[in-house]
Amino acid sequence: MSTERKQREEIVRYGRMLHERGFVAAMDGNLSVRLGNDRILVTPTCVSKGAMRPADMVIVNSDGRKVAGRRNVTSEIGMHLLIYRMRADIQAIVHAHPPTATGFAAAGMALTEPLVCEVVMGLGCIPLARYGTPGTSELAKTLEPFVPQYDAILMSNHGVVAYGDTLEHAYMKMETVEHFAQIALVTHLLGRQQPLKEGEIEKLLLARTKYFGAKMAASMPLPVMGSQGKAS
Repeated sequence: MSTERKQREEIVRYGRMLHERGFVAAMDGNLSVRLGNDRILVTPTCVSKGAMRPADMVIVNSDGRKVAGRRNVTSEIGMHLLIYRMRADIQAIVHAHPPTATGFAAAGMALTEPLVCEVVMGLGCIPLARYGTPGTSELAKTLEPFVPQYDAILMSNHGVVAYGDTLEHAYMKMETVEHFAQIALVTHLLGRQQPLKEGEIEKLLLARTKYFGAKMAASMPLPVMGSQGKAS
């Protein structure tokens, strides 16, 4: 099986999983994979992620220009291109609207409290980017301060984007964000949180380096944001 054919089938598989788990509704969300040779395989616009076929995918170049495919590319391709440009290690991207995590994003609340050790090891903080209009360059600019250090970002009043070295890993990070958001919501409902202490976090970060290697985003702690939404 050719690599491209396999990637098309993988996008169909994980798109269906997003839809089945309620992480997207109607024609929301988008997925992409870096093919190499200045080509990116990406989902089309106006198609349910639960009803895609391998032939539906579109190929674009690094400028976002369509070079293959009968459908139109997702309007949010600029977000994907930004992440690929800024992170040479990233090979796949998943954007969805998981309900609990998106609820935090709509409430203007980042998922940055170190409440669960597995999340600290796997994702560190999950920052909140300010709102940017979907389908415009404004959206990509809101993500730019966070992309180098984080593998998943909440998007204000919009959803979540997660990315990794494979489509499977990008999807799993999306699942982790939603699972953590559900846990964080329970702590808010209980009226009490018990974050990990600094020393405990340091041990987890050391373990993360041991198990995942030194080259990993998932930064801790969150960078301070200025009034213009720029990291300082």
